[in-house]
Amino acid sequence: MSIFHDEIEIEDFEYDEDSDTYFYPCPCGDQFQITTEELQDGEDIARCPSCSLIIRVIYDPEDFACDKQIKSSKTLELVQ
Repeated sequence: MSIFHDEIEIEDFEYDEDSDTYFYPCPCGDQFQITTEELQDGEDIARCPSCSLIIRVIYDPEDFACDKQIKSSKTLELVQ
């Protein structure tokens, strides 16, 4: 069982398009992070790379499921 530092809504994260990653400030001075791919896979834990804290990300998985299907369809089209 994990103990979460906090539970934060995805809307409160900052999104970086270049890395396709969501960031939220960690008390240690670094940032919690979670990628769009992790969210599409149903992951709801953002980790800080500098300390042991983790937070639960509150989001609607359906918001990310469509993205995954669209990307998969585009990949299939490119492969064919």
